[in-house]
Amino acid sequence: MAVENPELPPTLAIEGVSHRYGARAALIDVTFSVAPSRFTVLLGLNGAGKSTLFSLITRLYAIQRGHIRIFGHDVVRTSSEALRAVGVVFQPRTLDLDLSVVQNLIYHAALHGIGKRQARARANELLESIALSQRAHDKVRNLSGGQMRQVEIARALLHRPRLLLLDEPTVGLDIKSRAAILAHVHKMVAEGVSVLWATHLIDEVAHDDDVVVLHEGRVLAHGAVARVMAIAGAQDIRSAFLALTQAGKVAHDLA
Repeated sequence: MAVENPELPPTLAIEGVSHRYGARAALIDVTFSVAPSRFTVLLGLNGAGKSTLFSLITRLYAIQRGHIRIFGHDVVRTSSEALRAVGVVFQPRTLDLDLSVVQNLIYHAALHGIGKRQARARANELLESIALSQRAHDKVRNLSGGQMRQVEIARALLHRPRLLLLDEPTVGLDIKSRAAILAHVHKMVAEGVSVLWATHLIDEVAHDDDVVVLHEGRVLAHGAVARVMAIAGAQDIRSAFLALTQAGKVAHDLA
């Protein structure tokens, strides 16, 4: 369980965030935080509101209600300071398939104001860390799905962010690729990066992670895995998720 330092703000603080698409409520009074150097899983079924929340954090969507702070910086009032420390991997693939791996990385580095020499050095370092150095000059379209995801994560780390957001990063990948990506991201957490990992796959939750259960736009529970299990009165996180979401549905239907 994370030991919080009261002198340090949360890496990411979501406070009373609500969002609507017309008459449909996508998020309802969502509140939780990501502690420094923690792997936090945003766990929810498809349509729970995970991607909407990511779009609000990264300012792709305007915040309708509530506040979002990154390292204490409000993403509306001080968006540059807030987002400078963030790396993002969105659910849709966004690499240029006709460029080489290293060309994709260098182009992205330029968007962050990183010079070509430094960008190449960082790209080589990151590709070495994911065992893809020999594929640096291959076109992205020739990589496997898992390798593409690894390159997208490497790209998100080029400017050395302290918070990494990943939205369903392992969808469509085989078991081996999923395990490799999870292990790589957990290693980054051990090195001091905070992670918010959105997924609908319960087996991607490790026993020492933090978890936010998001269901139909509402946070049903959040905290260390053991705490979420205790709230649900369950023996494992899968049973806890099922108990919470079924109870949440009944409560919503009765409201």
